[in-house]
Amino acid sequence: MEENRPQNSLIVIGSGPGGYVAALEAAKAGFSVKVVESASLGGVCLNWGCIPTKALLKSVQTMNHAREGAAYGFSADNVQPDIERIFARSREVAATMSKGIEFLFNKAGVQLIQGSGRILPGKKVEVTAADGSVSVLEAEHTIIATGARPTSLPFAPVDGEKIWCSRQALMPPFIPASMAVIGSGAVGTEFAYFYRSLGVEVTLIEFMDRVLPLEDDDISGQVSRNLRKMGIKVMTSSAVQAVGKGEKCTLTIKTKKGEETLEADVVLSAVGVVPNTDYIGLEQAGVEMNRRKIVVDSSYRTNVEGIYAIGDVISTPALAHVASAEAVSCVEGIAGHEHKPVNYETIPACTYISPEVASAGLREREVIAKGIEYRVGKCQFAANGKAVAAGEKDGFVKLICDANDGRLLGVHLVGANVSEMIGGMVLALDNGVTADQLSHTVFPHPTMSEAICEACRQLIAR
Repeated sequence: MEENRPQNSLIVIGSGPGGYVAALEAAKAGFSVKVVESASLGGVCLNWGCIPTKALLKSVQTMNHAREGAAYGFSADNVQPDIERIFARSREVAATMSKGIEFLFNKAGVQLIQGSGRILPGKKVEVTAADGSVSVLEAEHTIIATGARPTSLPFAPVDGEKIWCSRQALMPPFIPASMAVIGSGAVGTEFAYFYRSLGVEVTLIEFMDRVLPLEDDDISGQVSRNLRKMGIKVMTSSAVQAVGKGEKCTLTIKTKKGEETLEADVVLSAVGVVPNTDYIGLEQAGVEMNRRKIVVDSSYRTNVEGIYAIGDVISTPALAHVASAEAVSCVEGIAGHEHKPVNYETIPACTYISPEVASAGLREREVIAKGIEYRVGKCQFAANGKAVAAGEKDGFVKLICDANDGRLLGVHLVGANVSEMIGGMVLALDNGVTADQLSHTVFPHPTMSEAICEACRQLIAR
């Protein structure tokens, strides 16, 4: 009934980077907010994705650095991983962050409703609790932020034993002697790096002609060399046709040279995600869909009044920071504030192997395809004082600018901690900053960020 549905009431289904940010932003704007969540607060990103994987990667990166102690003037003999502790720490980090969201909800007055949410007609949401009990909530506005889950290949469904997805990779039933990773996006590449650091024989298989296929070609080439250097077998332009399961998994792979077979103890499927849009009442509520994705306008409104959608359930990049940005923009619109649309042309992407990858804006192949006259400026970290002092010489800064007006078009980085450098470059891209302006910006010395300034000087010198 209308009296149960005040104008400033809002329900969020899902508590991942889109959902929890939307809830907190709405509470800040004066809304009465309820969040429906069937699992732990924080969604896949915080519990089974971004955060716990970074904890795992930090463990092996610390171990790898310790093994290089002689180069830095100290000895660290027989450095070995404590497997149980590495994975336990990852879970502890995830639990800590989840509790942090609970604290923020309590502080902001956001009410958490545990259970699975389903949209009902008439601005209602049905919630089924773990014990099977059902309740119905009402609100003027509902934001769907149910995220996504790992997808399976039809010929290699995830079974949790021989064929894994990211969840098993985060909490493995055992450490295999060998692993075949299908898919070399950020998830596949990070797990390949992690398990190889633990001594696992890893083969990374990619359908496209390069690893990290969404990155600039120069980035892909550098990463491929780095992975091979650490002993990972990289197979590009390779399509897995079948996976047989016995004592080992036997993969049939179509390559440029013909058909090959590969044996591995486990197969890690890292071929993308599928949106969680089933079983949440969208069809019954009349919400328009397109290939399992929810159709929204620029304000994240669906075709049904009062229902909004953000994050992995809509047709925008499936990244945590995208979902969070959409949450802010969506709530701004609902609250009647100035609506600031998300700029999808400059979304940053990062891969947290060592050295890291970070990029934003156009790749060189895209600039060529658009027919834009352009220039490229590069600076190798081997020429950067801070990088040399830190023993982090691998990698480079690559900047692409418009040849006519000098406007920055793309930023592509490989190097130690470059994920911490890309945020400022997104600001530059968003505001049409030119190479000349960046070249006259005073960067602190010595820092790896100075390589950005040096690459800019190359651009304006031509």
